[in-house]
Amino acid sequence: MLRYLIEKEFKQLKRNSFLPRLILIFPCVMMLVLPWAATLEIEDLRIAVVDNDHSPSLRRLVHRIEASRYFKLTELSPAYREGLDVIERGKADVLLEIPRGFEKEQVNGRATSASVVINAVNGSKGSLGSSYLMRILSPADNTASVRYQFNQHLNYKVFMVPALMTMVLVMLCGFLPALNVVSEKEVGTIEQINVTPVSRFTFTLGKLLPYWVIGFLVLNLCMLLAWLVYGLTPEGSIFTIYIATLVFVLVVSGFGLVISNYSATMQQAMFVMWFCMLIFILMSGLFTPISSMPRWARYITYANPLRYFMEIMRMVYLKGSGIQNIMPQLGTLAAFAAVLYYWAILSYRKQR
Repeated sequence: MLRYLIEKEFKQLKRNSFLPRLILIFPCVMMLVLPWAATLEIEDLRIAVVDNDHSPSLRRLVHRIEASRYFKLTELSPAYREGLDVIERGKADVLLEIPRGFEKEQVNGRATSASVVINAVNGSKGSLGSSYLMRILSPADNTASVRYQFNQHLNYKVFMVPALMTMVLVMLCGFLPALNVVSEKEVGTIEQINVTPVSRFTFTLGKLLPYWVIGFLVLNLCMLLAWLVYGLTPEGSIFTIYIATLVFVLVVSGFGLVISNYSATMQQAMFVMWFCMLIFILMSGLFTPISSMPRWARYITYANPLRYFMEIMRMVYLKGSGIQNIMPQLGTLAAFAAVLYYWAILSYRKQR
């Protein structure tokens, strides 16, 4: 009986002109576009310099700033007031004023100071811009030797790509099965199935298995794109990723089934899913670290399954973690799966 149900699902999927395209286009867009768009790196900050010293040291400093990929020199202003006007007119993001006697103080071994004005309308941009500039202005003999572990070049895409694979699995193994069940409610075919000898377990498994297979195939496609486009391969075992993915797929599909059981129309199911997933995504650590959230928000993230799978993907991809290292996250996901499937079974009312 299960074989025929699975065959039915694949035939329905094949007859649908939109879903096969979505299944291919969605992961490609997520992997090829989002890592470039959803980035917190700040580059090409426009900087204006006020030169009150007119010394060779300042010219060398300006060359160092121009050589950085973070800054783009837009203007050399003759005075502070003119430089400030450049920022107010939106032609510069940063203003650097070098006082008179700057080189003389350096030659005499005394501490030197410069004035930096940042356009902080965008707080993140202003904070990062000042940090980049302070790093350039710091004397070479006062800087520490820093070694970056797990992401040597501080490439934000390396941080984003493993987490974006989570979103692909949520869409394919959580959203689509739930909408599939609700669509059968709308057209009335689920009532015909309810009068057959098909058990609850068989019917539910027949709905989920095709999308589980598709989810694993698409995960492999995402890992292939990550290698071809970004040169990113897992530091840990792919087998570890598969084990964690299997548990996470159970979680998201169980969540989708719960929503489908309480939804009468596809519109209602899509609205509830979008609302829940928006909260899950924002509080999963996808863009910003959970440690930087307020304490009350950090407590809420413990009830977010996306948080744990994103941690697993980043740990395996970047740190080379094994099964023993991800057991706390894996155990929590398994608990989520058990609760959600028990809830889904209770909420599904099959009429014999």
